[in-house]
Amino acid sequence: MSAQSSGALPSLPGFFSLIELESVGSTNDEARSRAENGASAGTIVWAKQQNSGRGRRGRAWISPSGNLYCSIVLRPQVSPAIAAQLSFVTALALGEGLQEFLPTSVTLEYKWPNDVLIDGQKLAGILLESQIGEQSKLDWLLIGTGVNVASSPVDTDRPSTCLRQIGMKLSVTDVLAAYIHALSTWLARWEKTGFESVREVWLKRAIGLGEAIEVRLPNETLTGTFEALDTSGSLVLTTPQGRQLISAGEVFVQR
Repeated sequence: MSAQSSGALPSLPGFFSLIELESVGSTNDEARSRAENGASAGTIVWAKQQNSGRGRRGRAWISPSGNLYCSIVLRPQVSPAIAAQLSFVTALALGEGLQEFLPTSVTLEYKWPNDVLIDGQKLAGILLESQIGEQSKLDWLLIGTGVNVASSPVDTDRPSTCLRQIGMKLSVTDVLAAYIHALSTWLARWEKTGFESVREVWLKRAIGLGEAIEVRLPNETLTGTFEALDTSGSLVLTTPQGRQLISAGEVFVQR
């Protein structure tokens, strides 16, 4: 881990405290270490680059400088199943934080369960990790986020884009501030009203809703129509064999 940077820090809501680092292996790993040692809810670990960043299912997340890499420590007093809703809360915060800056010519969408897209190309990914404590409640939960600001990976099985590519000249600090301010609002809304309002807004920009999709699971691939999200955030897939609830998987829209 490199020493903390001395650059200007963004102004953030009072609940959050920012730890700025030049380089880490993974912001989630660094945040986990701090959470296990008592870091308070709202602690943000922000690194200029990661040497061993990762996405879902252990995939490598290429992490050159110029993009946003951060992980947030939260300690929600809920079950792990309820905490999984924070993936959708985070997607909305990223989308809302960036929406006011986006050109009107582009389309922002959410892909189940944890990606933010621009014109069908991946702009940001979200990784939740947690530790269960007493009475099956969470001890802590980490929200890891990567946003392609200045560059995007090219050798992947999914098309991706970055803010610079669509003509946006925001700095990483600008993106971080916009994201965290929106996240503060959406966290409060989720805590007060539950998942339903989050679900409704997320579905308005859901890619593939009502369309044919392919869902790749560890041991099989399902095809069907993306019908809805249920109240837990599971994907409702209509197949020739009937309706199925999918709690985890990789979605490919068949366009």
